[in-house]
Amino acid sequence: MSFNLPRLTLFLILGSLLISCGTSKTRNSKQSKEAIVTEWKTELAPPQNKMNTAPPEAKPEDNRVYNITSYALDFKGTKYKYGGTTRDGMDCSGLVYTSFLKEDIALPRSSRDMSLKGERLSLIDVNIGDLLFFETDKNKKVINHVGLVVEIQPGHILFIHSSTSRGVIISSLADNYWFEHFVMARRVI
Repeated sequence: MSFNLPRLTLFLILGSLLISCGTSKTRNSKQSKEAIVTEWKTELAPPQNKMNTAPPEAKPEDNRVYNITSYALDFKGTKYKYGGTTRDGMDCSGLVYTSFLKEDIALPRSSRDMSLKGERLSLIDVNIGDLLFFETDKNKKVINHVGLVVEIQPGHILFIHSSTSRGVIISSLADNYWFEHFVMARRVI
């Protein structure tokens, strides 16, 4: 079998172009992440003009959000326990479940079922009290983790959750691990 030299050359050139396109896709996904984080920094930055009149009147749901997030923050440092809902041990959905129950808001007990409740949000619209959902098991493409947004800073959405290795902690959605496993945000109240 003999190869035609111009065809072989053309084949090698096309092959190298295809390989280089694959590399640029990875770069583009990384640029997308950087663009989103930059967008957070721009959109979530405090206003430059600090000449503000009196603060707006608090809405009833604001008090509920404050109570829910405060209750969740009281569990910071609690060890992880699968199925746990007390200070003896807490899992991620247990933390969210008990925090919302404190304000008489009954949510499903699993993070996957919680992800079906409320209104889906874009990251720009996320606020304190909203829920963030993640797929952390690379073998299964299902939501299996939830966190509660407790603070928003320029470039960071901070959420409280219960991690299997460190218990109840606060993390940033801008952290590579959480950003890569993030699926959606939802508002329940």
